[in-house]
Amino acid sequence: MNTLPKIALGAWAWGNDGTFGGNLTADTLRPIFEAGMAHGLNLWDTAYAYGMGTSEKVLAGFLKGLPRESYLVSDKFTPQCTNDSPTAMADMIEMQLKLMELDRFDIYWIHNVWGAPHWTEEVARYFEGRADAPMIGVSNHNLAEIRQADEILRAHGLRLAAVQNHYSLINRSSEDSGILDYCRENGIIFFSYMVLEQGALSGKYDTQHPMPEGSDRAATYNPMLDKLEILNAAMQKLADKYHVAIAQIPVAWAIAKGTLPIIGVTKVSHVEDAARAASITLSADETAELESIADSLNLNVIRFWEKEMK
Repeated sequence: MNTLPKIALGAWAWGNDGTFGGNLTADTLRPIFEAGMAHGLNLWDTAYAYGMGTSEKVLAGFLKGLPRESYLVSDKFTPQCTNDSPTAMADMIEMQLKLMELDRFDIYWIHNVWGAPHWTEEVARYFEGRADAPMIGVSNHNLAEIRQADEILRAHGLRLAAVQNHYSLINRSSEDSGILDYCRENGIIFFSYMVLEQGALSGKYDTQHPMPEGSDRAATYNPMLDKLEILNAAMQKLADKYHVAIAQIPVAWAIAKGTLPIIGVTKVSHVEDAARAASITLSADETAELESIADSLNLNVIRFWEKEMK
């Protein structure tokens, strides 16, 4: 497998599921994909659940014809998108591979714990002994569930290689619960998603410039923009110091914490921001100051599909 970049690019919004509002098309997304590849950010994170195959289809169209070694695909098994068939897990991954016109995935995730540990067993049995087995990860799992998944995979001669959870300056529950420590101790890569809190930590929005109404993220973050202005002011100071935009600071923070951020990209500027963020190295004092300010705001941004990790 190719070396992982410092940042993965997320195609969640490419599924047009309404979370971000608006409407994205393959024509508007292609320059974003090309920018990512040009900057060496070649790890693409998608899922069938992102628009019931829409995100995967769009990404597949961009990958078609490229050398297989030039990109990495991270896809997911979402239990709620399958059925009770004895072959449901195998059917889903084979459907996804066919949909994306691939012969393998580089990383494959158990998207959540619905039906666990049954589905972890199924994933383990499917990939056991296979030369083309991808890195196997779990998403939206707490520490006990991560330990259980690791044990199940090891019993089948595999190992848990990755964990993907919501993790940001204003949601550090995966750190407080010991998940980050467990990952470090066991050589597991922690992928942090929603590092920018769907744009709320990008510096683009404040009480005078709220998120456009009509999306889930506007309903979540607009009521707390007054508090987020305090954190944005602290991030602005660091952004000025490093000659970057505010949006690069939360990403640089996540990298400094030893995680691999997944950045959702719907504009070329998002890719350029991600590339710049990968070049910033925040000091321990800078990360601690940001965390202190963020913690003082006492915000709860656990979303409807998630749970507390403690």
